[in-house]
Amino acid sequence: MMKHAFCRTLAGLLAVAGSGLAYGQIYKCTSPTGSVEYTDVNRGKQCKAMDLPGVVVAAPPKHSVPAAPAGRLGAPAALVPGEFPRVDAAQQRARDNDRRGILEEELRAEQQKLAEQRKAYNNGEPERQGDERNYAKYLERVAGMRDSISRTEKNIDALKREIANIR
Repeated sequence: MMKHAFCRTLAGLLAVAGSGLAYGQIYKCTSPTGSVEYTDVNRGKQCKAMDLPGVVVAAPPKHSVPAAPAGRLGAPAALVPGEFPRVDAAQQRARDNDRRGILEEELRAEQQKLAEQRKAYNNGEPERQGDERNYAKYLERVAGMRDSISRTEKNIDALKREIANIR
């Protein structure tokens, strides 16, 4: 299994190096535990420069393309062409109304769920169930109910904020 992973890694490196996309030197690094890693960073005496036949190692380009602004999770944001289709105001209003309706429906469901949870919680003293002869088991269930109520309250707050953000 490890041999196949090594072959795939080496084949991938050779493909990249052979395509002319590789900039810099490729090093084969062996850790003290014996694992092998291929990288473009020389990490000292445990790394050896690889001599790949038929591959010309090129320096990185001197001019660079300006980076796109970072999007979600640090990934480059997609560049939007100037001719990107726009949504007219009436269609956007309809979308916003649909979104508001969905969020308000979710809010009603969460509020109903909270009311049921609070009723079952009974101000911190819910009825004991038949399988809760052990008091610790009862306290565990009460703590779970308290956490569930807290989560539902946070969901309601988030839904209210989301509804308030709709134009």
